[in-house]
Amino acid sequence: MASAPTDSPRSPEPESLIERAFHQAVEQADNGDRTRTRLLDAAYEQFCRIGIQRSSMEDVARRAGLSRITVYRRFATKDELVEQVMLREFRRYFDRFLVDIQQAESAADRVVLGFVSSLRAIHGNPMIGGLMSAEPNLVAGSMIGDDGLMLATVRQFVAAQLRQEQRAGNVSGDLDTDLVAEMMVRVSASFLAIPSHVVDLESDEELSALAWQFLVPMLDPPATPR
Repeated sequence: MASAPTDSPRSPEPESLIERAFHQAVEQADNGDRTRTRLLDAAYEQFCRIGIQRSSMEDVARRAGLSRITVYRRFATKDELVEQVMLREFRRYFDRFLVDIQQAESAADRVVLGFVSSLRAIHGNPMIGGLMSAEPNLVAGSMIGDDGLMLATVRQFVAAQLRQEQRAGNVSGDLDTDLVAEMMVRVSASFLAIPSHVVDLESDEELSALAWQFLVPMLDPPATPR
């Protein structure tokens, strides 16, 4: 599933954060601004240690060893800085995903790999993991709040990958890609938002077995009821 997440020529809407990160990973985008990179590194470390809500632009400037005005020249607001830090983290995930996906030989393998790698990357991310401990309400709200916009964005991405599999003849043309993507994303989100006492999220083997048992069968649409 390594196609671009937009597969329809009709949509002029701005790309989501996830879509932008995917395209930058594919294009290996890098603006070469060392000061900007230094600030993003400092912000990432600050958010990991203190959390986003309790961190200020001044805190980031201090950690980077730069002036406050330098921060605002690169990032007009704290929201913009947070978005750019998150964008870079998503891009890092997609960088790894695009390498890992080359090892997958089938659509089923790609579903399993996508599930395992996404949970591993997000749950194991120091910043997001820190937020889950320090600011659980913020993380849960970002995943299930805003009328489900974040989940909808991820669902659109996964659905686009499934449609790519359809075009390649790897899965049935009768597959309801939007519904299957919705179910896959909700399963993943539930494990991220709510701790499990049954599944070890640190075990790739357990996550793979879970994906093979419950997610891969979704690729085979049921027979039409009589």
